[in-house]
Amino acid sequence: MIEGSMERIKENIKEWLKEDIGTGDVTSVCTVPFEHQSVGFIHAKECGVLAGLPIAKLVFEIVDPTIKFNEKAAEGSFLNKGDTIVTVEGNTRKILMGERLALNLLQRLSGIATKTNTYVTEVNNLSVKIADTRKTTPGHRLLEKYAVKVGGGYNHRLGLYDAVMIKDNHIKATGSVKNAIQSARKQIPHTMKIEVEIEELDQIKEALAADIILLDNMSIEHMTKSVNLIKEQSSHIIVEASGGVTLQTVKEIALTGVDVISVGGLTTSIQNIDISLDLNEKKVSAF
Repeated sequence: MIEGSMERIKENIKEWLKEDIGTGDVTSVCTVPFEHQSVGFIHAKECGVLAGLPIAKLVFEIVDPTIKFNEKAAEGSFLNKGDTIVTVEGNTRKILMGERLALNLLQRLSGIATKTNTYVTEVNNLSVKIADTRKTTPGHRLLEKYAVKVGGGYNHRLGLYDAVMIKDNHIKATGSVKNAIQSARKQIPHTMKIEVEIEELDQIKEALAADIILLDNMSIEHMTKSVNLIKEQSSHIIVEASGGVTLQTVKEIALTGVDVISVGGLTTSIQNIDISLDLNEKKVSAF
């Protein structure tokens, strides 16, 4: 997903750099000689799953293409406290200009990948996928969904445009689950899937006309009954569970037999992984 979006991400990074740098880094200009060169060590200050290396590299490339970005850890690898992730070598002022944005992105994306990995690990021996939702930071969806994949999770739809997902308000507006599915089926291409969200067992019969059935905020008892009823009627329908999923409940939900568990928390209330950059002086030039 991220490979085909790099041009868009480049433009975003340029805007984010403008936001931070403005008319210039006054502190570095006032204190660091123009030709000063340094090696910067980006390192982990706590454990976690690393995500965002290609993005951090892009930040420094945009700031100064001559900065050398040497990766010491692999994307998706598990970091221990103290591990060196990257060394950046080049003009000190330029390294400092890119430092904050690169670290912010690495910390945030690694936090998402780490949280995703904890959910994936919890259901590791079960045939269920952990997926994200559209609950992402505006403007950062592509990056945050990329981090979910790095952490071992799967992406749900990217936006409102790439799949039909009939929710409670659509059902209210059309009058029934059946009406909503029939209306959608008539208007979409045959290559697009329809997902419908249900909350009650008595909605299952009409929901069977969809390709994916989402069990929303159901109790474990009702979820188990729903999965059994759906699978008895069709082996092709994907069953998804969502709503209030936590690390404490995800395994119990998986044991009901659902195929996918979507977790909004993968991209909300994230604890960033603490990552820092320290300079090791290489060469000093006089003012």
